[in-house]
Amino acid sequence: MKLEKRKEKPLPLTDYVGRQLKYAAISILLIVFSLLIGVVGYHHYAGISWIDALLNASMILTGMGPVNTMQTYGAKLFSSFYALYSGVAFLSISAVMIAPLAHRILHLFHAEE
Repeated sequence: MKLEKRKEKPLPLTDYVGRQLKYAAISILLIVFSLLIGVVGYHHYAGISWIDALLNASMILTGMGPVNTMQTYGAKLFSSFYALYSGVAFLSISAVMIAPLAHRILHLFHAEE
């Protein structure tokens, strides 16, 4: 996606909203992908139901912490690695969501009159 250069005029509001929606869609896909990894992993390694796996994955992905106690070494290892992945994913997804707004604000500050 082409971003406007420093000396170019800022995008019209409708184009900016379109850009923001595209980045939001990318963020949603990343969230769904991350949840899918967690749900399948918790279901497989911890042997918990799908809904409990979704709850655990959602809680870890948002930084709240696990709900169920992991009983096996495999479940504990998966939970550890998923927690590390989730921290990076949360920050990355947040950056993707904020990027168009930050770019627009910085562009407005540096736009030539």
